[in-house]
Amino acid sequence: MPPTTIHSAPALDSFTALADHQSQTPTSFYGAKPVLHYHGVGVRVLVAQDHLSKLPIFTIPEGVQTGVNVEPPTEDIPGPAPRVAESVDAFVTSENLTLFNTTLSTGVSIPYPAISLHAIQRLADPANSSTEVQGLYMQLELSDPYGVTDEDEPEIVELTLIPTTSGQAGIKELFEAVSNCSDLHPDPIYEDEEMEDGDGDSRIVFEGSVGYEGISGLPGVQRGAADGGLPPPFPGSGGWITAENVSEYFDVEGNWIAEDEGEEVESLGEGAGRVRNREELEGDGLNGHSEHDDETKRPRTD
Repeated sequence: MPPTTIHSAPALDSFTALADHQSQTPTSFYGAKPVLHYHGVGVRVLVAQDHLSKLPIFTIPEGVQTGVNVEPPTEDIPGPAPRVAESVDAFVTSENLTLFNTTLSTGVSIPYPAISLHAIQRLADPANSSTEVQGLYMQLELSDPYGVTDEDEPEIVELTLIPTTSGQAGIKELFEAVSNCSDLHPDPIYEDEEMEDGDGDSRIVFEGSVGYEGISGLPGVQRGAADGGLPPPFPGSGGWITAENVSEYFDVEGNWIAEDEGEEVESLGEGAGRVRNREELEGDGLNGHSEHDDETKRPRTD
């Protein structure tokens, strides 16, 4: 789902604090309040100047061009496109990521599957270029996955959130909050177009189950008998071997004694199943020996 626009900031009492959530077992997992993993006031968010109009939380300065009509930088102006910083309140909850601009009374609610990438980034402080800060870099996919095709270019916006708490502790808390909440919302699985076209047979076909319907949608799986017994055997399988009838198929030593009904079994040749002695193996025509062997052939050694 793409981000949605909101016009009122979330109330803190509408969430359960992470510490309270971890200290007790919820009375119910249904209808519970979302868990607030991170809340930052005055978080700075950076975006490229030509992407200002893609999210409503940014103020577009007068005279600044945005959108697709912006001309790319000329060779006289090397480097990345200029970025604009805005101050927002950040709410990282178990449901979504919310960025709210109190000055504009406008915010965006970002579902976690729309965050295709997030990582810790080192960058120059927008307020003081001589100072280095750490921020949370994110790539947002604004396109509706159900309304685009493979030929459509994805609409991606790059954001960087700089927490108000400086140092390693501030960025670590923000990064872990987004990571943990993203794990609660795995990417949705969309049906493959080839499967929708119906090309080929995607069913699992068991040996001997061709033409054997069984339970609808489960080829090779048959309902049990009404008395609790085994289901009918597969066609051509000859039946089930159970503890009650195993003596009809095997003797006490485990040898197969049953005969296949209605099928001609090819009989084995003379001597089949018998262990031959050494003299037989070294006899004429066996084991590579013959009366016509060349006398110069190297004799066998043990």
